[in-house]
Amino acid sequence: MNKIIIVGGLSACLLLGGCGAGQAADATSAESTVAAQESTVTPTESTEATETVSTETAQDEAQLPDGVYTAEFSTDSSMFHVSEACDGKGTLTVKDGVMTIHISLGSKKILNLYPGLAEDAAKEGAVLLEPTTDTVTYSDGMTEEVYGFDVPVPVIGEEFDLALIGTKGKWYDHKVVVSDPVTEDSEGGVAPFDLSTVEDGSYTIELTMEGGSGRASIQSPTQITVADGAATATLEWSSPNYDYMLVNGEKYLPVNTEGNSVFEVPVEALDAPLTMIGDTVAMSTPHEVEYTVTFHSETLESAESGK
Repeated sequence: MNKIIIVGGLSACLLLGGCGAGQAADATSAESTVAAQESTVTPTESTEATETVSTETAQDEAQLPDGVYTAEFSTDSSMFHVSEACDGKGTLTVKDGVMTIHISLGSKKILNLYPGLAEDAAKEGAVLLEPTTDTVTYSDGMTEEVYGFDVPVPVIGEEFDLALIGTKGKWYDHKVVVSDPVTEDSEGGVAPFDLSTVEDGSYTIELTMEGGSGRASIQSPTQITVADGAATATLEWSSPNYDYMLVNGEKYLPVNTEGNSVFEVPVEALDAPLTMIGDTVAMSTPHEVEYTVTFHSETLESAESGK
């Protein structure tokens, strides 16, 4: 007999609003899913080794610092998806290096999920995910009770296996992807990434910048060093004509004498626009130009291991 575990719900759902007819559409969609899959889907084969590797990955290799995020949840089927009221998103929690996403589905037609393949889910002793009862709110104010699940996440931005079983009692294979995690503050706005959660070391990170004429740019990805919760970025311009930068009122000189201008400047936060001023001598007279630079935490990778 299959073992059932109840995983506590993280959040009923993000009240993000869907289309006005979402309630009826979700219910019909879910019923179609189970009926269609009963006649067309055949569970695939797997090995015990695959299940073991997947479990170890989820437990040992979280790609984000501990915290709560909003993340996209995508599947390989238009009929298996989160409620339209949630705008394709779930609540991703990272705790003690383990990632779990809470998703609210479109109805109560899916009874259990299994983090792996259908063949393994049907085996004696398989540990299944039991649903929570969530209340979602649509953009027109209508509410609906649906099933939700807390799904272990082994990796961000890559497919992993997630099997489901409906009211007909048969398991089906699916591929899902969790991507684009974004931190949120208590008021629902985007909050700066907490650098104190990052281990000391050298990393690479992608950045975007705005301002100026658009002719000059900063190399991305760039190198960033973290020590005691403080970060320093090595910024290389596309021009050799910058003779100093101003960050938080402090003046920084180039760390090189040849080639494009390179500066080492402090990074106050990730995922937040930072004002930086570069003084260029490319014009007839030196000119300070204000830029807005944002470092994107989801692209942060260890320079040593590439993780």
